[in-house]
Amino acid sequence: MKKVITTLALVLFQITAFACPVCERNQPQILRGIVHGSGPDSNWDYVSIWITILIAFLTLFFSIKWLVKPGEKNLDHIKYSIFK
Repeated sequence: MKKVITTLALVLFQITAFACPVCERNQPQILRGIVHGSGPDSNWDYVSIWITILIAFLTLFFSIKWLVKPGEKNLDHIKYSIFK
């Protein structure tokens, strides 16, 4: 029950995580109202963010793909020693 109450409290009070008025005013239009602190210094910051997002999604995709259907058919593979 404590986990449910804690989760509900965090979900209901997530508004406090949004940017304050000063930070909102200093952010570029695309990030306004979402993040605190100073905005990106140059366009290279956006490039590095998109590359990081791409790597994270590729990692997630291949992790799920190879967990669901690993493709190893060799009967001498070490994974079959667990099933015995």
